[in-house]
Amino acid sequence: MKNYIKHDPWRIIEEGFDNELNKNSESVCSIGNGKGGQRANFEETFTGNTLQGSYVSGVYYPDKTRVGWWKNGYPEYFAKMLNAPSWTGIHINIDGEELDLAKCKVTDFSRVLDMKRGVLERHFVAEMQSGKKVEVSSTRFLSIVRDEIGAIKYTIKPLNFSAKATVTPDVDADIVNQDSNYDEKFWVEISKHVDDSVSVIAETKKTKFQVCTAAVTRFSVDTTGDEPILREKYAAKRYSLNLKQNEIVIINKYACITSTMYYTADEIEAKTNAVLYEAVSAGFDTLLAEQEKAWDEKWKESDIIIEGDVAAQQGIRFNIFQLNQTYTGRDERLNIGPKGFTGEKYGGTTYWDTEAYCLPFYLATADKKVAHSLLVYRWKHLKKAIENAQKLGFTNGAALYPMVTINGEECHNEWEITFEEIHRNAAIANAIGIYINYTGEKEYLAQYGLEVLIGISRFWAQRVNWSEDKQKYVMLGVTGPNEYENNVNNNWYTSLSAVQNMKYTIKAIEYVKTNHPADFDRIKSTCNFDEKETEKWQHIIDNMYLGYDEKRKVFIQNDGFMDKELIPVTRMDQSQRPINQHWSWDRILRSCYIKQADVLQGIYFFEDQFDNDTIKRNFEFYEQFTVHESSLSSCIHNILAAKVGLHDKAYQFYLNASRLDLDDYNNDTCDGCHITSMGGTWMTIVQGFGGMRIKDGLLSFNATLPEKWQSYSFKIRHRDNVLQITVSKAGTKIERLEGPQTKVYIDGALTEI
Repeated sequence: MKNYIKHDPWRIIEEGFDNELNKNSESVCSIGNGKGGQRANFEETFTGNTLQGSYVSGVYYPDKTRVGWWKNGYPEYFAKMLNAPSWTGIHINIDGEELDLAKCKVTDFSRVLDMKRGVLERHFVAEMQSGKKVEVSSTRFLSIVRDEIGAIKYTIKPLNFSAKATVTPDVDADIVNQDSNYDEKFWVEISKHVDDSVSVIAETKKTKFQVCTAAVTRFSVDTTGDEPILREKYAAKRYSLNLKQNEIVIINKYACITSTMYYTADEIEAKTNAVLYEAVSAGFDTLLAEQEKAWDEKWKESDIIIEGDVAAQQGIRFNIFQLNQTYTGRDERLNIGPKGFTGEKYGGTTYWDTEAYCLPFYLATADKKVAHSLLVYRWKHLKKAIENAQKLGFTNGAALYPMVTINGEECHNEWEITFEEIHRNAAIANAIGIYINYTGEKEYLAQYGLEVLIGISRFWAQRVNWSEDKQKYVMLGVTGPNEYENNVNNNWYTSLSAVQNMKYTIKAIEYVKTNHPADFDRIKSTCNFDEKETEKWQHIIDNMYLGYDEKRKVFIQNDGFMDKELIPVTRMDQSQRPINQHWSWDRILRSCYIKQADVLQGIYFFEDQFDNDTIKRNFEFYEQFTVHESSLSSCIHNILAAKVGLHDKAYQFYLNASRLDLDDYNNDTCDGCHITSMGGTWMTIVQGFGGMRIKDGLLSFNATLPEKWQSYSFKIRHRDNVLQITVSKAGTKIERLEGPQTKVYIDGALTEI
């Protein structure tokens, strides 16, 4: 755990320069606008500990799968969200000496992510090897108003000298991905030029995406001898100027980043220049004012206010900020990568995390079209999901959604996940039910949802088999959410999910058949659906094996779990944690230790089927063996702990979730933040402490107040209403901000608002 980020309600503050912590800070101070983003790398040259990263949403490369033993059914490639051409470089050379903080004595250093304004700021004083001292400040943002524009205000003040200097703003497409399997570079140059602006058009190998990156730089002082610099995949302009002691030089750099996701190759350069010069004409101050106003509106929709706990307040706002800058819902082709725009790990592609952890946040804090876009993304990939299942031997329109994807095709290259972690299907089916239950829009089933549900139910029906020994259906060779057990039989969560998905599909069929007969006929034809299929589904529902331990009165996570040496985490040698960084995989697989909620994940999703005593028994049994080495773990444990009255545990799980990256709990923030788990962090406040559920189509709250807090409040957008919920020592207060009168449950009592 690292605890160097200063606690502040609205800002992420790093004070003092530490080269060893730089990658962490680059991650947590990353910025984005839904279409792209970048790590908080320095503008000037830096040869120290850094992970350079700029990203353009939707642009990827199919890097060849690299495994020691190829197995039938393996994806041919792993889709990488590429490290894209960089536009942020402003290289400073003073009297022949490059400004490089890795080679300077650095004082008065601060790096600040201002979440309220959506702005990254930096300040430092550097003493160069020559003894020259220079004071530098920078302000940078990616506009969420003009989402192809980025802007930097960079100031230089010489403190103890006057000298000649050069400033070289550049566009650099000659970059690499840290995780390239074969150290391959993924970009080829199409064109470059230098005039008033500098630009590079680069194209991805294989996928042929083109990205045009163009930049214009303006100075507050006169420059001389402007020199173009052109080399492979690189364009820059070197400006010469005179630095005068104690006089500030202001450098404004504007950039436009576009891709052939939105423009044709023939028009991309002209479109880029047009958008760029509109921004240049507007000027830095106008662009910044637009940014601040737009972020103010976002915070009005989605802010959570905590009184009495600055660390908790900073944590939740950090999570909300990252969610809002990662996904806007403007483009149904895009989704939410586990690292967002903060790093390369996981390929930047879509996992089950989106449906399981992010959907509730967007449902409650944004226009419903945002959540709708997330669901339609999966509907559009149904054909690919069917093809993915066919590759593994499934037939008749059975659909297996990918564990990892960017275009609907499976591209994960670890066998125990690619072939076995099939519970991702359940998250997608559950999301359809969650969306309809929340919005009341059952017609979504007729338009999109039922086709997806049929494909998923067909998969479950083929994935189980009848056990003569148990006289039950069993599900063999799976990996549940606990990835510290692979190739297990009868994972309770996966089997329960299959049952619930098929139940819901049967209900959905009846609804569409009765209320939308024309759509039902279309779906029957499109899916080649025979209503007799549901007879098999019902037989599975009635006869699925779901393990239960009569002695302990808990559900059995999977066959063999109770045979393990059940040693609680508290009795472990804590120096061996996280175990995934200290133990062999063999030792992990044989241990009782659970990476994240597994049985408890099932209880969370299908909570209304279990009484509080059952939930508490299972929580207390499984939590003692859980090491929480997944970012997705603490949020589920918080929600269930709050429900059964374990308030101290719920609070600790909240802190773990909200400050996971800020405090680097799992020693992995350096390669990017855990964006999708941040939706789970929002859930810890709203569903955990706030106890929000949907009951009979109405909002229901059974709130608790953490002991350290004076109060907390949040807004909820539900159907036609926007409500503000405030929880304090005086109780729960709900105010209607928009929409007609409505009814809500408060601590079980129906109340009109």
